[in-house]
Amino acid sequence: MIDVKELLRELREEPYEKISIKAPHSGKVEFVAKEPGVRVVGPSGTWKEVPGTLLVRMERENVKKPLFAPQKGEVMSLGEIENGQFVQAGQELMTIRHYLTREEVIARILRRSLSLFLAPEKGKYYFFPDVDIKIKTKGSQSVHIKDGMELFILSRMKRETSIRYSGPDGIIYAVYFETNDSVDRDSPLIGVCPEDQLGQIQEVVSRVQSDWEERD
Repeated sequence: MIDVKELLRELREEPYEKISIKAPHSGKVEFVAKEPGVRVVGPSGTWKEVPGTLLVRMERENVKKPLFAPQKGEVMSLGEIENGQFVQAGQELMTIRHYLTREEVIARILRRSLSLFLAPEKGKYYFFPDVDIKIKTKGSQSVHIKDGMELFILSRMKRETSIRYSGPDGIIYAVYFETNDSVDRDSPLIGVCPEDQLGQIQEVVSRVQSDWEERD
């Protein structure tokens, strides 16, 4: 298990994520968020149907495409680009500094602390029916798993294959996929916590929930 206290210290020293905003295609740039320090918000609404703050307009062939902020935060820096300048696809336009929420800090700690079982292939994943029922009725942490246990059904190209879990014995502490969503190869499916480490993990989660100061 990693040194969770050291990880917490690192997160407190740099409690944010840097998000690079890049040109999706070539074209002329018109900055709307024009200087560092401008506060921005990400998409909102039940289905994230309300776009975030307008950052940039990209113009190509007299058609303007808006670029919106993907997360809440502030403009950290602008690329060395002038308004009206032509840029290439993939060129960095600006960097957004997004301050981590409690939930995001906990998610980062868990991904570093738990034993992750990764998708062996791209496809749709489902739990075996008995496991699925238990998770839906009692939560994932009620499920104890062992190395070699048949745990998943992989649906790919109209064929279904059973997938055995490979890793340390423990409980399913976190589930990282949604039913009916396609999962890329090597993406985490679950995070497993050995039972003798459960108390440590819960203590850290409680500590973050009570001590972490979120920024506006």
